Amino acid sequence: MFERRSISGELEAVRADHAPDALVLDVENDFGTLPPAAAEDLGLLVESLDPAAYTTEWVPDDAPSQLHRYAGPDFTIGLPGDGTVTWTRQTDPPIVFCKARAEGTPDPFLDFLIAEALVQVGLDVPESFLPFFGERYPDLDAAIPLDAAATYQIGAALYDAWLGLQTRPIFESWQEDAPDLYDAWVDAGDRLRDRVDGLPGAIARDETDFSDATELACAAIKHGLDLPAPFAALDTSAYVDYGADYAVQWASKTFESAD
Repeated sequence: MFERRSISGELEAVRADHAPDALVLDVENDFGTLPPAAAEDLGLLVESLDPAAYTTEWVPDDAPSQLHRYAGPDFTIGLPGDGTVTWTRQTDPPIVFCKARAEGTPDPFLDFLIAEALVQVGLDVPESFLPFFGERYPDLDAAIPLDAAATYQIGAALYDAWLGLQTRPIFESWQEDAPDLYDAWVDAGDRLRDRVDGLPGAIARDETDFSDATELACAAIKHGLDLPAPFAALDTSAYVDYGADYAVQWASKTFESAD
């Protein structure tokens, strides 16, 4: 199910700088959450496994079943919505996974996604939005007057924005040292620009629901795009400093002002 992926050039340099011990694996199947049995197979490829444990008290009763399983006792990796490339530090060494859906992805963009994951592995950050919010996730749920699936989507997007604020300066530094990765990062941002600029109108016309708009805006933060209100308030160093507390406050103020 797993095969080591050969990387070289700029990608190898990024790994050396940010996650020198990390393995990069191709996965023959697609997955949202890697099944426990498959996750345990990773023991054949790594020195040790250190499954994360989260308290189920963080997860509201009506949260999606995947989130309940993720917080449970089974060894699980990844969550639906993580995208084409994901990573874990529940193994030693850490692993970056290229899912089966990566097939057909343009090579420059896939290289950027792998590089982004390697950078994230090297940061001292939680592995997903659940440990990022921790005991504040029920507060986020209470602040968002939408269904549990929308809260899940918004929570994951807010975590992505918080990560993006920390990775963006690194991507910007690649202009000279890793120009191909830098160009792929710029190109990905350019592809988002028109959609982000059109968000206010799309929301006003009910063409985009708020959870989808949040996901798009938060994805744009790592590219340094100008964001409309209320998302522009997330593009601040205060969010990096205060993390989940800031995100919950942002959600509370956003939905209070919408009433």
